[in-house]
Amino acid sequence: MSSPGGKSSSIPLMGNEEEPTIFELSCTGRKSYTMRSTGVPVNELKDLVDGMFLRDDELDLVEVSERDLVAHFTRLSHRQFSVDLGFYPLGSCTMKYNPKFCDEVASYESLVLIHPATPSKFCQGWLDLCFKLTGALKEITGMAGGTLQPAAGAQGELTGLLLIKAYHESRGESRKKVIIPNTAHGTNPASVTLSGYEPVTIGTNKDGLVNIDELKAILDDDVAAIMLTNPNTLGLFETEIAEIASLVHNIGGLLYYDGANLNAILGAVRPGDMGFDVVHLNLHKTFATPHGGGGPGAGPVLVSKRLLDFLPSPIVTQEGDRFIFTYPKHSIGRIHSWFGNAVVLARAYAYIVFHGNDGLKTVGELAVLNARYLKERLKEYFPPAYDSPPMHEAVLTAESVTKETGIKALDIAKGLLDRGFHAPTIYFPLLVHEALMIEPTETESLETVDSLIDSLEEIYRCAYEDPELLKTAPMNTPVSRVDEARAARQLKPVYKRDTPA
Repeated sequence: MSSPGGKSSSIPLMGNEEEPTIFELSCTGRKSYTMRSTGVPVNELKDLVDGMFLRDDELDLVEVSERDLVAHFTRLSHRQFSVDLGFYPLGSCTMKYNPKFCDEVASYESLVLIHPATPSKFCQGWLDLCFKLTGALKEITGMAGGTLQPAAGAQGELTGLLLIKAYHESRGESRKKVIIPNTAHGTNPASVTLSGYEPVTIGTNKDGLVNIDELKAILDDDVAAIMLTNPNTLGLFETEIAEIASLVHNIGGLLYYDGANLNAILGAVRPGDMGFDVVHLNLHKTFATPHGGGGPGAGPVLVSKRLLDFLPSPIVTQEGDRFIFTYPKHSIGRIHSWFGNAVVLARAYAYIVFHGNDGLKTVGELAVLNARYLKERLKEYFPPAYDSPPMHEAVLTAESVTKETGIKALDIAKGLLDRGFHAPTIYFPLLVHEALMIEPTETESLETVDSLIDSLEEIYRCAYEDPELLKTAPMNTPVSRVDEARAARQLKPVYKRDTPA
């Protein structure tokens, strides 16, 4: 076929050759649809639409046949890796398998066909779901109330910090600092800054936990809060959390819980019982709703009693057998239109109801079991950064392998791609040299975890026997290794179309 500039553009039949861009497949005059013309009047667009709404020039749109369009995107889809296809051992992010029954619930017409602006008396079923989900999350976290509005974990962080700010301001206080451990998620300091606070970093002790001495040294009446996740981002449980809570509360500060790692403690301990005042939840990390490209997300925020009056409005409450809207006295206002990404909330509620209390406890137990098993089997090859028992994820280090062979964590991650696995998180947390952060999650079987471990052992041997092979990995993926620094700075330009010769 002809392609832009009169060049010949071959179409890969089996998807093995380099796939052209959709612009390269474009040919002037081709269409992906054909409409009947028999007995249909022909009208000029300008006769149907007011000229003020028409462009002066034509859009530069791709012109391809339906057959080529479908084939192109089908071939691309076959080159993708997904959570339904294989294992994502990403640490800190929990790319978890999404049960299909949750997808089915989220596609019910009775849920998806209701307009967000429907008056409350005509959408009682949705309000019932929101009320019950909030109740379940309150029970799971040990908090007093909450909001479902935030559309993602990062927005949940900002919401929580704005609640903390409103609380202090209501008391006539203008605190300026929020304490963050050096193992925190990257969004934590960003959210602190965005909310108008100053992030203050504290270090980690020899066991990978919050350095209590450093914390004590900076606590004063200018501290608004401390942001923690427990287990922390090293996958370790903060065993001194009760003392941390007492220290912060004694100077009038609040405790913020980053809910990224909640799945590790389900049914065992609750943030509210540890002394936290604000909890944001990543529903995709704990309750198996879609993550990343499968989004949208949801980041509900739960609070202790002292913050109930500041929650975003409206709140769904029950009055007799009806569900109504109420408005907290000192609400910070809306964080998101309507009730956030409601269909994601429906997925999470289905997951919680399906498992029940005993099932959710088993979720936490299996997440911890898989991580500890993986750590024990790999410690001879890639030792743990800290020897404390991990919770839901194992943070290992390839530092000794790098020193002895030149093979880095990046090379190991690329080697896993050749063996059918998504790469784990690498180089995070930043204080661990050549970090490999692996989270098996509770949804992966023993056979799958064993297969990942076997692949990592094979990569370890290859690092010593044939390091050059790993330095060129991956070789079996649609795109081989790229110069990542260059790729980030010199993007391939969009193909500009010309009229075919």
